[in-house]
Amino acid sequence: MEMELTALHWIYVVFIALIIGFMVKRRDTTLICIIGIFLLALVATGSLASSISGIFNSFIFAITELMSTILIISIIVAMSTVLTKSGINDVMIAPFAKFIKNPTLAFWVIGIVMMVISWFFWPSPAVALLGAVLLPVALRAGLPALGVAMAMNLFGHGIALSGDFIIQAAPKLTGDAASIPVGDVIAASIPLVITMGVVTTLSAFILLKRDMKLGRIKADNEGFVQDPTMSEDLLTLGQKKFFAVFIPIAFLLDVVALSILKLQGGDATALVGGTAVFILLVLSLVAHKQQGLEKSTVYLIQGFQFGFKVFGPVIPIAAFFYLGDSGFNQIIGDYLPKTSLGIVNDLGAALAASVPLTKEIAAVTLTGIGAITGLDGSGFSGISLAGSVAKLFGTAIGGGTATLTALGQITAIWVGGGTLIPWALIPAAAICNVSPFELARRNLLPVTIGLAVTTIVAMFLI
Repeated sequence: MEMELTALHWIYVVFIALIIGFMVKRRDTTLICIIGIFLLALVATGSLASSISGIFNSFIFAITELMSTILIISIIVAMSTVLTKSGINDVMIAPFAKFIKNPTLAFWVIGIVMMVISWFFWPSPAVALLGAVLLPVALRAGLPALGVAMAMNLFGHGIALSGDFIIQAAPKLTGDAASIPVGDVIAASIPLVITMGVVTTLSAFILLKRDMKLGRIKADNEGFVQDPTMSEDLLTLGQKKFFAVFIPIAFLLDVVALSILKLQGGDATALVGGTAVFILLVLSLVAHKQQGLEKSTVYLIQGFQFGFKVFGPVIPIAAFFYLGDSGFNQIIGDYLPKTSLGIVNDLGAALAASVPLTKEIAAVTLTGIGAITGLDGSGFSGISLAGSVAKLFGTAIGGGTATLTALGQITAIWVGGGTLIPWALIPAAAICNVSPFELARRNLLPVTIGLAVTTIVAMFLI
């Protein structure tokens, strides 16, 4: 059955194009997003009052959806501030500083470590764990903060999350939708994940080194709270060494707990965040003694100020893109067609229904569907659709269902899971104190190259 596209779908497409265009031109997108929200609400409801209210309600929805990420970033920043002020951070990074001697080593070591940790408990908690420790090491080795963010982002939210070999949440969703075993999806995804990962990270690194050489990106030796001049004489050397060992052990115990208790996503983030709060309080009391109670509050306030400052520009664009998924009914109301699966999924289904069926076109279409459904910024909301379309195409062309399923999954997660959609980039961007919009721009060309090559490879594997 052909998907019914309404004026709401086409308005959404037009504003996606406008937003992408403004980002490419390095212009702010807040006004465009607000106008888009207003027009969608106005066309849907026909009420000026409801449309104006819809803008505010969309902001509330976006903040609610992003709150856990805002909190974990704020808490990690607060903890990192006390680590730096007390001098513990310098002791912690000393072993890494001896090994990571240059920007090249910094990029690849941070990326690979991020990928491995992300396999076991997903990227957002991994960013929080690695950022506070490895960011200052990388900066001192000459890798810009933007390069650190790219490494953590591409290896974590890209390679690790798109394959999801350990937790297997993504291949389970796509496999069920395509009516094939999870093992088949994973096996088919391995060559595609490797292709996408190698091509994208190499492209990103080459472009980064080129721009560093040309002076377009300058290396520095300070992070968001990592300025060495901030260190104060609050602890003895013995105390610093104790906490430099205690803190990594505390987070390693989190890793063990995540594995044993099979925690992932929000539950994993909550455990890491709670551990960071505990460390913050203990360090505040030990370092500041009589002033510990007051200082712990000061650090938390500083963390929250940083978190909301970083997230402020992102809330409008997140609010707009959430309208492409389940957020539409919650924010504006039930105004889409009865058969609608959400605006972005409808667009993906319409694309699938409008193309002829050959293995080459099937591969290109699955990449397109994955990219479109990834625009809501979750990466996971559209992979069931990708699995369903892959089954349809695989049946029509006589095979290749698993490869097409894996291709749709990889595309959706690379686009929406945290490498191109600005608010999905926030964990890595915030930890490294870089603009999520600038990080998205830096990722755009490497990810596009990677998707093109991966799609071509998939054509030969179908």
